[in-house]
Amino acid sequence: MIIGVPKEVKDHESRVGIVPSGVKALVDAGHKVIVEARAGELSSMPDNDYKQAGAEILGSAADVWSRADMVVKVKEPVPSEFKHFRQNLVVFTYLHLAPLPELTDELIKKNVTGIAYETIRDTQGTLPLLTPMSEVAGRMSVQVGASYLEKERGGRGVLLGGVPGVAPAQVAIIGGGIVGTNAAKIALGMGAIVTIIDLNLNRLRELDDIFNGHVYTLASNSYSIAKATRHADLVIGGVLIPGASAPKLVTKAMVADMKPGSVIVDVAIDQGGCIETARPTTHSEPAYTVNGVVHYCVTNMPAAVPHTSTLALTNATFPYVMKLAQHGPIGAIKANSGLREGVNTFKGSVTYLAVAQSQGKPSRDVAELL
Repeated sequence: MIIGVPKEVKDHESRVGIVPSGVKALVDAGHKVIVEARAGELSSMPDNDYKQAGAEILGSAADVWSRADMVVKVKEPVPSEFKHFRQNLVVFTYLHLAPLPELTDELIKKNVTGIAYETIRDTQGTLPLLTPMSEVAGRMSVQVGASYLEKERGGRGVLLGGVPGVAPAQVAIIGGGIVGTNAAKIALGMGAIVTIIDLNLNRLRELDDIFNGHVYTLASNSYSIAKATRHADLVIGGVLIPGASAPKLVTKAMVADMKPGSVIVDVAIDQGGCIETARPTTHSEPAYTVNGVVHYCVTNMPAAVPHTSTLALTNATFPYVMKLAQHGPIGAIKANSGLREGVNTFKGSVTYLAVAQSQGKPSRDVAELL
C-alpha cells in the first residue's frame, strides 16, 4: 500500500499523522510512505528524519493525495483539500463529521472511505484514539483558562490557586470523562476549587474515589449546571456523545448569569460545543466575549503543543494504520469490529448512525456494504 502524509493546513495545526518511527515500520513491512515536505517540521520532526526512515519526500500536497491509497492525517479535511478526494481513497483522521455536513457530502459524493479516529472502539468499548488528545485538551483547558482569567486577556484578574488569605478560583467542569478528569487533575494541582458535573452517578462515585473527595461532584441537571456556572470563575465543557453533536447544556441565560470576566473553555467544540454561546475559533483568533464572559473555543487545542500531541496521538493511531496497510481497508474493516466502528463514510453512504442523525441523512450499516 502507498500511505500518504500531507502537511496539515488547518489554522495553526502543527501536528503530523505519522512519525518517522512509524514510517520505518511501514517500509520494513513492505509498504511505501510518501510525505509532503515539511509535514512534520512544526512537531520537531524534520524531513531528514523521514528520509532516513525510508519515506519519499514530495514537494506538494497534490502529489501526496494523488499517489496515496490511504491518506493519514490529524484533522478533518478543509474545503481546500476537497479537490483531492477520489473514489476508493481511504482517509484516516479525526473527522468530527456531525457538525460538518459539507465535508460529509463531499466524502459521500466522491465515494471516499472516511475512517474517523474519534469513533473507533477497542475491546473494552472505549475510544482509544480519542483518549490521548482528550487528555491533552483536558490538561490544556485549565492552563488556557488560567491565562484568560488574567486581566490583560479580558478575565476577572483571578489567580487560579489564590494565595494565603485569598480564596482560590472556582472551576466547574461539565462532563466527567477523559477531558473532565484531566482538567480536574491540573486544576486541583494549581490549587483551584473544583466541581465536576456528570449524568452518570457511577462515574461520579469513581471520580470521588480517584480524587479522594478533593473534588465536588454534582449530578447533571439544569439546576445544578446553572448554580455551578453562576459561581464559577472558569467553566470547562467536556461533554462527549461519540460521533454526535454535543448537547447544549449551558444555555445563553446561564452564560448571562455568570460573573463578568469569567472564562469558558469549550473542549467539546469539535462536536459543536456544549455551551450554547460557543462557536468554533482558531489559534489565530482564539477567544471572544459574550455578556462579559470570555469564550475560548479552539477546535484543535492540542496543536499548540504539537510535539507532545503528535507522539501521544500516533502511539494510539499507528497500530490501526498498520492493520489497514497489511490487510487492506476491506480486510481490516471485516476483521476488526472496533475499526469498523470508525468507518463514517463508505461506498457513497454515511455509515455511522450518530452522524446521519445529526445531519438528517440516511445511514447504512457498513457490514452490509462490505
